[in-house]
Amino acid sequence: MKPTVAFHTLGCKVNFYDTEAIWQKFKQAGYEQADFESDADVYVINTCTVTNTGDKKSRQIIRRAVRRNPDAIIAVTGCYAQTAPAEILEIPGVDIVIGTQDREKIMDYVEQFQRDRQPVNAVRNIMKTRTFEELDVPDFSDRTRAFLKIQEGCNNFCTFCIIPWTRGLSRSRDPQSVLEQARQLVASGYKEIVLTGIHTGGYGDDLENYTLTSLLRDLDKIEGLERIRISSIEASQITDEMIEVLNQSEKMCRHLHIPLQAGDDDVLKRMRRKYTTAEFAEKIRRLHEALPGVAITTDVIVGFPGETEEMFERGYRFMQEMQFAEMHVFPYSKRTGTPAARMEDQVDEEEKNRRVHALIDLSEQMQLAYAAQFVGEVLDVIPERLQKGREQEGIVIGHTDNYLNVAFAGGEELIGSLCRVKIEEAGVNECRGKLVRVLDEQVQAV
Repeated sequence: MKPTVAFHTLGCKVNFYDTEAIWQKFKQAGYEQADFESDADVYVINTCTVTNTGDKKSRQIIRRAVRRNPDAIIAVTGCYAQTAPAEILEIPGVDIVIGTQDREKIMDYVEQFQRDRQPVNAVRNIMKTRTFEELDVPDFSDRTRAFLKIQEGCNNFCTFCIIPWTRGLSRSRDPQSVLEQARQLVASGYKEIVLTGIHTGGYGDDLENYTLTSLLRDLDKIEGLERIRISSIEASQITDEMIEVLNQSEKMCRHLHIPLQAGDDDVLKRMRRKYTTAEFAEKIRRLHEALPGVAITTDVIVGFPGETEEMFERGYRFMQEMQFAEMHVFPYSKRTGTPAARMEDQVDEEEKNRRVHALIDLSEQMQLAYAAQFVGEVLDVIPERLQKGREQEGIVIGHTDNYLNVAFAGGEELIGSLCRVKIEEAGVNECRGKLVRVLDEQVQAV
């Protein structure tokens, strides 16, 4: 019988990519993947430390794996493992701790533990790392969108964020390696690639004469690739040259996730963000001009230390003006070890909660207004799955290039195909549509 490995991933999309890459190593070594709630020979927990709550959740999941099978090998990796390896090794039952590098050696560490039965602490100083760790993922459990990690680390040191200390400084993946993996993914049947990283827009900062824009130009030439999406990018990294590529390319998705974090200049300054609201607004205006109908989604932190009611109201009005397609709203949460956690004027939790709800309501109004523009239009949708709870009715659900979530009548054979769909009804989190035709020749032949 083959040995089994089970995974649990906390945190961001980059963590999910890293878990998929670690799974490839186990698969090559002859392992089968098991459900995390079942008995497995090895449990891998990929942790998050972006908030103090992330640490706590990570510890809970580690203990759950130990209880599930006390004889299993427990391997802990990710951001919390990078910052607190000793703390994790103190949890009874933990055998291997790897940080946010050397994941490609995980099988060596498993074999080392099997041989010596001694705990392995493989965490090194991430701030000394200057090269991108190559971790290939030729296919994903989710068959419709492929994530392609192009960058690691961050040089920004925002006052609320621990990430540079957990992921290290910005490192770019070799351009040829990115393009080679993109071709592999297209050959595996993926029509959409999502470029991801800890600070994706920082791609190329450590390369000579090669930027994210250069990469977009090269990816645009790959035959069979229908869509290129950037997972997230800072406003300050959107150059005139990049706007030109977004405008000219048939493949670049009309959707950009651009974190704002705060809509008031005083708060942005305290956060140590690299732009003012005026600079941010100008970038958004230019993008709307170059990409008519573009969806701009964003992240906002509410109740940052020192944010007064006046600052919040100013930010609220600014977000209204920006007409985002959606906002991800987070209450500010103290992260031990960051400058913001030591700041005075921490905002009262109740007040924070009120502001969060006000911005969630605003986000829903803007989401509906954005989606309503497309009622009656025919857009391309790649169905991702049958809609939960409506499998029997044959309703599939997927995204347009501008990130509208569209449900329409269709069977499982449409999943992963390019479909033309007429938008019939706008909704906050989901629009309704009607299939016009399938652009995938293989499906048409079925």
